[in-house]
Amino acid sequence: MADLTAITRSGDRTALSNTAVRELVRGFQGQIAGPGEDGYDEGRRLWNGMFDRRPSLVARCASADDVARAITFAREHELLVAVRGGGHSVAGYSACDGGIVIDLSLMQAVQIDADTRLARVQAGATWAVLDRATQQYGLAAPGGVVSTTGVAGLTLGGGYGWLRRKYGLSCDNMRSAEVVTVDGKQLTASATENPDLFWGLRGGGGNFGIVTSFEFELHPIGPQFMYAAVLYPLEQGVEVISAWRDFMAHAPDEITSDVTPWTVPQDPELPEEIHGRDIVMLEAGYAGPAEEGERALQPLRELAEPLFDMSGIMPYVEAQSSVDELVPAREKLYYWKSLNLNELSDPAIETIIAQCRKRPSKVTRVPIRYLGGAISRVGTEETAFGDRSKPILLSIDASWSDPEATDENITWVREFWKQMLPYSDGSAYLNFGGFGEDGDSFVQASFGKNYQRLAELKHKYDPQNILRLNHNIRPET
Repeated sequence: MADLTAITRSGDRTALSNTAVRELVRGFQGQIAGPGEDGYDEGRRLWNGMFDRRPSLVARCASADDVARAITFAREHELLVAVRGGGHSVAGYSACDGGIVIDLSLMQAVQIDADTRLARVQAGATWAVLDRATQQYGLAAPGGVVSTTGVAGLTLGGGYGWLRRKYGLSCDNMRSAEVVTVDGKQLTASATENPDLFWGLRGGGGNFGIVTSFEFELHPIGPQFMYAAVLYPLEQGVEVISAWRDFMAHAPDEITSDVTPWTVPQDPELPEEIHGRDIVMLEAGYAGPAEEGERALQPLRELAEPLFDMSGIMPYVEAQSSVDELVPAREKLYYWKSLNLNELSDPAIETIIAQCRKRPSKVTRVPIRYLGGAISRVGTEETAFGDRSKPILLSIDASWSDPEATDENITWVREFWKQMLPYSDGSAYLNFGGFGEDGDSFVQASFGKNYQRLAELKHKYDPQNILRLNHNIRPET
């Protein structure tokens, strides 16, 4: 490998000598790759087609020791650092231009202890990998709604999925984590070991260290799972969403549900006569016996006259991957922003429907997620995630294919987001937090009263802010 020019944390250029890189390679169990070399593209490519980052080096780690060597190298050479788990960061934080990408995607081992209902999973795994392993025992860890999402990024940022109202967020079900800190130390974070770090990892993002493995509590779910998916006409959107809101206000914790304004794609599995039709898609999962769930979810299938009903009892892993094809890797460009809503009032619903009629891209989805249940029973200061009192999460998930339509789509999302601010306290789900354009105030609003404690924790574990490519918490004493 020839000498490389790299980018430092301050944005300056620096030379990485061939000798320095050879020293990193020596004893590295995984793979160190530069531009044009095997493994380079695999380690830098991201899910969001908007980004084509080109780092100077990709460290494809095979172990926690590799991660420690890579972060030590980055610190000593003052390199810009990105950490890649599943590569699913909507904001493109999983790679960088000119710096080093510490890629965990080779680390996907899963161990299940069915007796204690615990799973240990390495940080490069996706939820599909973990779900397949846990479902062999009829167990599941609360994950996301897209199976290609990385376990690490979703969990560190919170983690909303189809089990959230019964069992809480993904981060609520983390029981411990193995972490490499920026000084190369390997620590365990749990309720009894480094509890301050454990607190920060549960919702505080990748600010405090590089998690190399997680331990999750598992719950009896599957292999059969009741999943509802009903398409209602957008013309009845206000009535459907209002009825859904009123039903969910009194629903048992076993029911988790979203409603999503959208447009029916040209899918051969859907009736041709509804292709291109603007709709509200109702989705719901039942965290309990599937036959019981079929009865419990029936009212949600009768909120109006459906255009099409795809509901049924199916394998849990199938439900978990049901929307994967709507968000394909690298085929589309994505820009997502979210807001926690104080309530889903009739005026808020009317504003949502009106804005959805203006979508520049018909493949854009706008999920409205009902929260509450187990999520809301965790105290604000129990985890870094913060205040859980808001009943609704609105996510404006723009996606499109033509790069020339980028400005139009981003402008639409930001205007929609501003229109919804009167119904919110300004806090958001940071995994869907735009591209960081709202700055520190947005991050502070989302963490609320936990922000100062998080800033102090950042100062303890990463005082130089080496891990800054995230929804960043600046170190403070």
